Amino acid sequence: MNILIIDDEVNILRTTEVALKTMGHTVFTARNSRQAKRILGEDPIDSIFLDLMLGSEDGLEFLDWIQESEGSAPPVIVFTAYSSVESAVESMKRGAFDYIQKPFIPDEIRQMLAKLEKDLVLKGKLQDLEREVESSAPGLSLNSAEPELQKSYKMALKAARSEASILILGPSGTGKSVLAKAIHDQSGRRDKRFVTVNCPSLSKELLESDLFGHIKGSFTGATQDTWGKVSGANGGTLFLDEIGELPLEIQPKLLRLLQDREFERVGDTKTHKADVRVVAATNRDLSKDVAEGQFREDLFYRLNVISVKMPPLTERAADILPIAENFLQFFSSRIGRPDMRFTEDAKASLVDYHWPGNLRELKNVIERAVILAEADHLDSADLPTNITSNGDGLSPRPGSLVSLDELESVHIKKIVAKTPSLETAANVLGIDPATLYRKRKKMEMC
Repeated sequence: MNILIIDDEVNILRTTEVALKTMGHTVFTARNSRQAKRILGEDPIDSIFLDLMLGSEDGLEFLDWIQESEGSAPPVIVFTAYSSVESAVESMKRGAFDYIQKPFIPDEIRQMLAKLEKDLVLKGKLQDLEREVESSAPGLSLNSAEPELQKSYKMALKAARSEASILILGPSGTGKSVLAKAIHDQSGRRDKRFVTVNCPSLSKELLESDLFGHIKGSFTGATQDTWGKVSGANGGTLFLDEIGELPLEIQPKLLRLLQDREFERVGDTKTHKADVRVVAATNRDLSKDVAEGQFREDLFYRLNVISVKMPPLTERAADILPIAENFLQFFSSRIGRPDMRFTEDAKASLVDYHWPGNLRELKNVIERAVILAEADHLDSADLPTNITSNGDGLSPRPGSLVSLDELESVHIKKIVAKTPSLETAANVLGIDPATLYRKRKKMEMC
């Protein structure tokens, strides 16, 4: 953590600094409130050790100032040389995390920080959980009946245990953010924050501030100092969603963060450190963007240490119904009708549709059907008309003016989706499993 010690006694200041640095923390020191305020304005501080007697200053007044400051106040651990319980109790009433009585030994500091870190982890997990609940989205299983996708999941979760950058490729709505969160949860950083930056959602100026923070007055509307998401993800994972939309002007700053773990806030000249693991996702062909000068080649190679492909739902025919059943269970339980089921006709419609919006579209369709359905059995009539009418006709039917290969491809996908295993599908199709496997590989390459 970044820890600020505020104490007017030089010996206490230096002893505590050495103890904290030995434990691996970055330490800042101040002998009065003026110095402390300057440091708090320049660096992201995770915790403060505060002496209640700062010469002629009252440490409790400075504690009040910290609690009343804009933004999230870092937790404060109070130093007190008084044996009276009253001073410690008063500091706790005013918002202090805990207190340590002077004189103290390094092991007391270590135990206090262990307690604090546990508390911060729990608060971070609670905030993440609250955001997940607010998103009102069901979780997606990282299981698949498709062998190629199984390989992608296996590689991603194996790479999660490393510190390597991971690039997730695939069309919009294919579950790239779900996989990114799973990578974080399987990593050594799982107890720290998972912070998402949606690259296309903001202008260049606001995106730069959202990432790196800014100082007061650096641009119109910058009314106070802020720390961006890079700082918020310190020690954890920074997920850059749709990284292909990152403006060229910001790309060198991201490259520097990846190479040197350093950054500056907008309008600031001071360099700050951040220990973040970057996972990025894109629906673009970044190698093509590099060739066209739309994306930095050096940044591309920094991000693309491990790449994982998320295929569109149309290439995951065997997964459509299991995923749809998962969505149905989630949304029906939310409205108090957990016994809702699909009819066979509805299942056929879901499998036959080509799903241009991928998992996101499937989720929205099931949520809508659950809300509007009259009975507990969801029929094809409860689905949008574009689903039941096979969309815009992109999926050929017998008699369509298409080649036999195209018709065979559609037929194989639908049979695979409707059967519990590839062996069963092969039996229905009248071919052996090895032939089915070869045909599906050929379809994927086309």
